[in-house]
Amino acid sequence: MKRTQRRQLKVNEFAEWLLKTKAWFEANQKLVSYAGVGVAVAAVALLAFLWYRQMGAGRAATALAEAMSVAEAPIVAPPAPEPGKFPVQQPGTFPTERARLEAALPKLLAVADGYPGSNAGVMAAYRAASALVALGRLPEAIDRYKQVAERSTGVQRTMARMGLAEAHVVAGQFDQAIAAFTELSAANDDDVPGDGVLMQLARAYKLSGRAEDAKKTFKRVVVEFPQSPYVSAARREAEGEGAGS
Repeated sequence: MKRTQRRQLKVNEFAEWLLKTKAWFEANQKLVSYAGVGVAVAAVALLAFLWYRQMGAGRAATALAEAMSVAEAPIVAPPAPEPGKFPVQQPGTFPTERARLEAALPKLLAVADGYPGSNAGVMAAYRAASALVALGRLPEAIDRYKQVAERSTGVQRTMARMGLAEAHVVAGQFDQAIAAFTELSAANDDDVPGDGVLMQLARAYKLSGRAEDAKKTFKRVVVEFPQSPYVSAARREAEGEGAGS
């Protein structure tokens, strides 16, 4: 079904709902008069608001799905062209990761800015931030991660805060990254992967030249998370294999 047809169907459904609501009020005039005109009008307004919010959430989800279809499209090198002709990219594919990111980013940003209060808008902002990091547009990425962290809760907020800290690392802003990872590591929150955060904190210390702090943090991974998949790597770093390099 085309988008215009879906939209018309939604409009028709809303018109039908309004007619039914009008008929109910006409059939229950006494009840409405007892309840008061103001209450009746407020009830209709609330129901209309809820309906429109659901409709908007559907549009946001559809827009996100369209953006994600580009963000996750296959990367396929174009076949060798015939002599004298340019290579032709297969429809729905991209020749490189960068080309795919550049095509997906405007669509993700449109969803993020068009539906900022919806779950779809928050997810689009997160994916846009990740794309901005990959494209080297770090100040924009940092701003987007901050927006997601402010608008979300639970796992989404944790992912945004970790993404923000990692963006600081990529930008060479090690003090900000260390502060962010330290705050995350101290959080008593089941949504925070403690071992992963400590590994990132240790690597931030290492990249900033604070070798001793890095070794101490790698040791924390070994001691505090003995079953972690990072233990082997953390132990090697803590014992000095490359910890100071």
